[in-house]
Amino acid sequence: MCDTCGCNQPDTAVTFHKAGYSMPPDSGNWRVQTSLPKIEHKHDHGREIELEQDVLGKNNALAESNRHYFKTHSILTLNLVSSPGSGKTSLLEQTIRELKLEIPMSIIEGDQQTMQDADRILAAGAPALQVNTGNGCHLDASMIERAVESLKPADSSLLFIENVGNLVCPALFDLGEAHKIVIISVTEGDDKPLKYPTMFSVSDICIINKIDLLPYVNFDVERCKAFARQVNPNLRFFEVSATNGTGMNDWYSWLKTELHTL
Repeated sequence: MCDTCGCNQPDTAVTFHKAGYSMPPDSGNWRVQTSLPKIEHKHDHGREIELEQDVLGKNNALAESNRHYFKTHSILTLNLVSSPGSGKTSLLEQTIRELKLEIPMSIIEGDQQTMQDADRILAAGAPALQVNTGNGCHLDASMIERAVESLKPADSSLLFIENVGNLVCPALFDLGEAHKIVIISVTEGDDKPLKYPTMFSVSDICIINKIDLLPYVNFDVERCKAFARQVNPNLRFFEVSATNGTGMNDWYSWLKTELHTL
């Protein structure tokens, strides 16, 4: 499954830092692996499937433990997934600025390297923990368990998980979230739901971001929605601009309703 993309790295390759942490310039966490380890392929596909099932089985068990914890503490946990550059962090920054006086929020940031997104979240007004995955292309339930132990989100609060920018691997890993939310920007192709159907099939919400740029790009919102509904007829959509605030009030109302119904 992930043997050739870096996800089989040791646990010590994943680091956790609270926002505001200054990472030394010569830290090993900054070193980028330019070549992946050589994997011997023995064509034992039956064994590969067993390993995949074992990995996902352990992850799902941890995810259920996370979910129980979130439910017990009335923490609404949302897993934000998208390709890089869709505007996940900008959406979170705007949400924090508008709702931080009404709702306690905390954020787990997933990126392969750097503290940049966690520091942006902290500047917007919410506590954040950066999870640097090294060569890993997604967060998993174990990482979330460790992050929550450090971050300690408040009871009756919102916990956002900004996953690593990737529309493939994060679709397979349950983190214990209440909802998986896929974000697509109008600067991407409107056929993205058909190209990455698994992600859209496992998501409950689809946010179409950067709609302020529609006059300047070749993106058909209704065509995108139609493609997404082919994959998942139950998807709910929000059309927003995280930069100018268009459509964000509907998003805020949904968040408040979901939190109050826990």
